[in-house]
Amino acid sequence: MKTIATAIAAIAMTSTAAFAHVTFATPEASQGSTYIGVLNIGHGCEGEPTRRVRVQIPEGVIAVKPVPKAGWDLEIVTGTYATTYDYYGTPLNEGPVELIWTGELDDAHFDQFAFRGKLTDSLKAGTTVYFPVIQECANGSHNWVNIPAEGQDSHDLAEPAPALNIIEADHHAHH
Repeated sequence: MKTIATAIAAIAMTSTAAFAHVTFATPEASQGSTYIGVLNIGHGCEGEPTRRVRVQIPEGVIAVKPVPKAGWDLEIVTGTYATTYDYYGTPLNEGPVELIWTGELDDAHFDQFAFRGKLTDSLKAGTTVYFPVIQECANGSHNWVNIPAEGQDSHDLAEPAPALNIIEADHHAHH
């Protein structure tokens, strides 16, 4: 019985820690694939509701389209990419660089914010791509923007940016 209680306590602590950050529901994707990014927002700011979620789109993620949310306003900030990418035979050198949802998410609730984007071949298998997120509340914010230095674990950072691990392309899958 003591072992079961210890296991339950360990799971509870792990689950709480997992929801203490903004994370991706699917934290890995194949190089060159189209990725559905679903960000988990598990709490507000010290009891306050979340009023705005801002997601920065990193270089190498192109043709991004956000999922609108009922009751939330959506803004798409566009900009120029650092390079021109081949998007199914069409050169693409600009597009969404930030997504902004504005509404209200009570601190007692959990929600998800989603988008679709093409992961270019410039994002190599075995690397990690970070999507900085600013979670704004009435009297403060959580700035999930910290990116680990080479060899550093993101769990060692306060407010780490959501991470997407790029894996080898599945050449049998459709992109």
